[in-house]
Amino acid sequence: MRSGNPVLKDSILSGARARGDQRPMTLTGAVNRCILLLFLVAGSATAVWNYGASRPEAIYPAMVLGALAGFVVAIATTFRPVWSPVTAPIYAILQGIFIGGLSMVMEQRFPGIVQQAVLLTFGVMFALLAGYQTRIIRPSQTFRSIIVSATLGIAIIYFLNLVIGFFVPNFFSFIQGGGPLGIGFSLIVVGIAALNLVLDFEFIESGVEQGAPKTMEWYGAFGLTVTLVWLYIEILRLLSKMRRN
Repeated sequence: MRSGNPVLKDSILSGARARGDQRPMTLTGAVNRCILLLFLVAGSATAVWNYGASRPEAIYPAMVLGALAGFVVAIATTFRPVWSPVTAPIYAILQGIFIGGLSMVMEQRFPGIVQQAVLLTFGVMFALLAGYQTRIIRPSQTFRSIIVSATLGIAIIYFLNLVIGFFVPNFFSFIQGGGPLGIGFSLIVVGIAALNLVLDFEFIESGVEQGAPKTMEWYGAFGLTVTLVWLYIEILRLLSKMRRN
């Protein structure tokens, strides 16, 4: 089994089992930790929003800090899953700082967009979770390969857009534009992000079945949080393009 999420890999479960840790992970434990991480994301996002209301000049520095530091913590957690009980909450707080600033900026431009994005994000998550639990959605090896490849392709496009954008502004203008191409691209990205949730559910379920150690509850929750944050940001981008159009 393999998840499309780059932080959730089968080799990590194998390595955890090889260390022979004591207590096994449980589904309830993973769910509880995921809820805790989402509360941390929401809490830090709310704090940044409230702080930025009176000090708008602090929003963009906070966003940069949250994005860069969160990326570093995510990479560290990916390479050292045993750190996840400590690094996963730190990541959640940092990502909350980033999306709190981003949400405030978007809400000022498009009133009501944040509520719509939040509702759509959790609506998609619960719909896919229901489909997975009822076995309506069961990822095959082909399904996994397509999602993994598509996720990697999106990451490459975003990376090229970031690097080339320094030298050739608007090189990938269709990514940012509110026209049919821009909206279509965002719809595809939202779909890929959503389908990654299915593979994340499978990763956590597989860890429970294989008797992965208790630490993997935090790591599985961390991976699911990564995908949910990505999905929320992409839905926010899609809604903003539709508003502009």
